[in-house]
Amino acid sequence: AVLYFDPFEIRTEAHDADIIFLTHSHYDHYDPKSIRCIAKDSTVLVIPETIKKEVEEFAGVFTIVPMTVGEEKEIAGVKVKTVPAYNRLKPFHPKHNRWVGYVVETDGMTCYIAGDTDAVREIDEVRCDAAIIPIGGKYTMNAKEAAGLINRIRPAVVIPTHYGSIVGKPQDVQEFGLYVDKDIQVVQKLSF
Repeated sequence: AVLYFDPFEIRTEAHDADIIFLTHSHYDHYDPKSIRCIAKDSTVLVIPETIKKEVEEFAGVFTIVPMTVGEEKEIAGVKVKTVPAYNRLKPFHPKHNRWVGYVVETDGMTCYIAGDTDAVREIDEVRCDAAIIPIGGKYTMNAKEAAGLINRIRPAVVIPTHYGSIVGKPQDVQEFGLYVDKDIQVVQKLSF
């Protein structure tokens, strides 16, 4: 299965998405132009239940699967569970919005995609082989907080995101790497 999470600024017309996951409705996570570039007729759009209105333009175009916090489903052969994604003290991603991160299991691998969140206590329960988490601070956890979270949930691999462009500095990834336990592989990628 070809999965996309919060596709942003994609302009190549791949039309290969089996499932597109959205964590919340901010412009850098819900980019309708990117969705149109990667979607095909059978694409399933998985969203937090609370953003149904924002994605109305895709109603009738794709199968839309709204999910609530803590819900588990199997979608097109992929096991999906939602995890809360929110800020504790910052106003950008309030808990009452009920936005989500996802734990997906496919092809024998479990991956956690955090979305925009602080290192909230509910995430400590996540078990995964790989994690994709924000490290840029301001709107999300910073590099040190993110490393602490990763050291608690202990994936084999972590990919830091959300630094060096919209928010955070390119150097945040080096700081993050210093704090992550050495037996956890940090995979650097292009930041966004």
